[in-house]
Amino acid sequence: MGVPLYLEPRLAPRAASLLASGRFLHALVDGLGSPLNVLLPDQLADNLARFRAVYRAHRLTGRILFAHKANRSSALVRRLAATDAGIDVASLGELQHALGAGFTPDRIVATGPKTPEFLWLAARSGIVVHADGRAELEQLAALVRRYGLPRADVLLRLSEFASEGSRVLTRPSRFGTPGAELDALLTTVERCADAVRPAGVGYHLDTTSLDEKAVALEGCLRAMDACRARGLDPRAVDIGGGFGVSYLADGEQWERYTTELTQAVMGRRPALTWRRHGYGLSHEAGTLRGSLALYPAHRPVAAETYLDALLDRPAPTLGRTLATLLLEGMYELHIEPGRALADQCGLTLARVVEVRDTASGERLVRLAAGADDVALEEHGVLMDPVLVPRDGRRAAGASETVDAGGPVDAAGPVGVHLAGNLCLEADMITRRTVFLPSPPRPGDLLAFANTAGYCMDFRAGEAQRQPVARKVAVWRDGDGDAADGPDGADGSGAGPWCWCLDEEYWPVVQQHGTRQHGGGEEADEA
Repeated sequence: MGVPLYLEPRLAPRAASLLASGRFLHALVDGLGSPLNVLLPDQLADNLARFRAVYRAHRLTGRILFAHKANRSSALVRRLAATDAGIDVASLGELQHALGAGFTPDRIVATGPKTPEFLWLAARSGIVVHADGRAELEQLAALVRRYGLPRADVLLRLSEFASEGSRVLTRPSRFGTPGAELDALLTTVERCADAVRPAGVGYHLDTTSLDEKAVALEGCLRAMDACRARGLDPRAVDIGGGFGVSYLADGEQWERYTTELTQAVMGRRPALTWRRHGYGLSHEAGTLRGSLALYPAHRPVAAETYLDALLDRPAPTLGRTLATLLLEGMYELHIEPGRALADQCGLTLARVVEVRDTASGERLVRLAAGADDVALEEHGVLMDPVLVPRDGRRAAGASETVDAGGPVDAAGPVGVHLAGNLCLEADMITRRTVFLPSPPRPGDLLAFANTAGYCMDFRAGEAQRQPVARKVAVWRDGDGDAADGPDGADGSGAGPWCWCLDEEYWPVVQQHGTRQHGGGEEADEA
């Protein structure tokens, strides 16, 4: 097998504590089935506090809005409603969900493609509408006039920014109004002044490039000047999301794996993937072709540190830092993190059903879950699952399994491929060879960490009438009241674990120390 190529997940204290409670996790799956999504709502409040600390450091104000589309959970949305955060909704259903979870209209922004029904409820509720272009502005204005509604506050979504004297351009987008068409957009705003009121401008770029985002933010600041020159009074600049997440604990493991994967594609070492899948790379006549289509799973700068780096960046042509320019304009800064706010907020459990060797010598592990239930690879994220043994055994090796105090499994590390529960060749949960510290056995659990952001239920469906993963929210007694500040509890040393079905979670349940379905235990002893 050679030296195992681990890609160990980064685990916050709360998630690590939960994974150390093997008997509790097995009891949940025994009762609710596999796959099972487990959510940690208090982690969302902790993540929010870290973003808010960046605002304070730069003396900025504005909304931090969770991108609802990252996860369908009721528990996460209701927990967030108990903080000072806002929420970004991208559909009629998400808007109804946010209102029902406790968000007041002043804390909601409507984004994404909008149906007439979505626009009507947004205008009727009095929430801010992120207008995608002139046609959407005119449609919104017509609804306001037809139904006699109050003027609707709008954020003008812009795209395709250019910076004079700079070679950096933002990539084209099918969303928003190109910066070159700003004058025509503002003319439409003026024509609809009886029905809409510009609250600000914004963008959302599908990139991790700080250079591109700096160009876009400077472009928004210039657009704010253009609004003021026309007598308008915008207040906010919305820079969307895209702050990223660092999924892996060790950057060297990531560098080593991607290097060895390239060598395997070139045929210079044994294959590291199922049927020599190249993740975007191929080998033709001695030449490496393509590019690696993977998320940068280890990122030194991500989430709130990415926002901090962007605000510290000098504007491409205006010279001063972007944070300084926002302060000088007395503008609010709005952000819409999805993946970054959901970081460490959930994991997906899947039971091992079968372990067998193929005719070609590969070890195949079939799970009671499908690839859509654990969509890490769909989003280009490569990360090892955590083995949660059924019988409490422990693993020998560099990367330990969850430890329940049982005997050591001396079999050592093993490379496996993880297959799903659909009768489709393509239903592979991992195409890469996953190295586990000991061989899994039927009845064990594999825990896929950090799936709450887009990788939990973004695509899940009932193919072949296989069950979609149910959701539960978990917390520890005493872990919640202090979680809204940057120095709050991390959930790693509180009382026993408690749980309830996701749709039955309300913050008052936890804060009063009650539990709807009982259960919980201390972490398994090492």
